[in-house]
Amino acid sequence: MNGSRRKIRSAHVHALNILAGACLLVSGAIVHSQPASGAAKYPSKPIRWVVPSSAGGGNDVLARLIGGKMTQHWGQPVVVDNRPGAGGIIGSDIVAKSAADGYTILIVAGGFAINPSLYKKIPYDTVNDFERIVYLANAPLVLVVHSSVPVNSVQELIALAKARPGQLNYATSGVGTTSFLASELFRYMARVQMVHVPYKGAGATAAAVISGQVHLAATIPNATVPHLRTGRVRALGVTSSKRLNIIPEVPTIAEQGLAGYEVVTAFWALVPAKTLKSIINALNAEINRILQMPETRREFETIGFTPVGGTSDELTAVLRSEMARWSKVLKELGVRPE
Repeated sequence: MNGSRRKIRSAHVHALNILAGACLLVSGAIVHSQPASGAAKYPSKPIRWVVPSSAGGGNDVLARLIGGKMTQHWGQPVVVDNRPGAGGIIGSDIVAKSAADGYTILIVAGGFAINPSLYKKIPYDTVNDFERIVYLANAPLVLVVHSSVPVNSVQELIALAKARPGQLNYATSGVGTTSFLASELFRYMARVQMVHVPYKGAGATAAAVISGQVHLAATIPNATVPHLRTGRVRALGVTSSKRLNIIPEVPTIAEQGLAGYEVVTAFWALVPAKTLKSIINALNAEINRILQMPETRREFETIGFTPVGGTSDELTAVLRSEMARWSKVLKELGVRPE
C-alpha cells in the first residue's frame, strides 16, 4: 500500500515537474522572443502619421503617398492626422508624448531642426525625445506672386519692394518653417522690407497667394505649380541651386542676381524615443523599399520632390548638422530666439 502511494506521489511529482518545465519553456519562449515577435507582428493595427501642418503641404502629401503604399504592402490602414500650429511644434509635441510602440509616426519638414534656434522654450527635446527613422525627400520652394503684382522676375520684384517699402506682404507656413527662412533670407539678401503673414502650413500659404490675400509666397511646388496654368499666380524663381524639371523655364533665384541663395525643404520621419529598434528597422526597411520603387520616383518627380532614403543613424547626423547650420544662419540674419 505504502509502495503504491509512493509510486502515485512520485508519478504526481514527475508530472508536476514536466508541467513546470513546459510552463518555464513557454515563459522563456515568450520572454526571449518578445522583441522578435514584436517585429514579426508589427504592424498589427492601424498606424497614425502625424503631420504638424495643414492639409496640402509637402509633408501631408508625402504622408499620404507613402502611407498608401505601406497600407498596400502591410495590410494595415495608415491614417494621416493633421495637427498644424506653432511652426510644427504642436504636432511634434503630440508625437513626443505618444506611446513608443511604432504606431505613431511624425513627418516633419526642415523647420523641425530650426525651431530650437527660434524659441527659448520648446515642450520637447528635438534630439532626445525622438528616434529617427529615415530621410524621406528633398524639395525646393517656388517663389510665386499673385497675378495682380506687376512683376515678371526676381529683379523686378526687388525693384518694386524697394519702391514700396513695407507695402508688399508675403505668406509663409509659420515662423520656423522652411518657407519662413527662405523668405527671411530673400529679404536679407535683397535688402527689402516686406510684411510677414504666417499661415498654418504650405496648403494654406498657397491658398493665400492664389486667392490674392497676400502678394507673394515661397512654397512647395505641388501647392502652386498646377495654378500657374490658370494665370492666378506667376512663378518668379526656384530656391534650389538647379532649375526644377517640372518648370524648367523658371530660373533659380540665384541666377537672378542673388548669388549663393539656396533653400531646400527636407522631409524626415521620426517616432517617439525608446521605440524598439526592431520596429525602427522594420519602418526604415519598408519606407526605403517604397522610396526606391520606380513608381514612387515618378510620382515624386511630378510634384518636384526628390526621394532620399538611408539609415536611421544617417538621419540623426543630418539633424544635428542642420540644427547647427541654421543656428548660425539665424544669428547672421539677426533673428533672436523668442
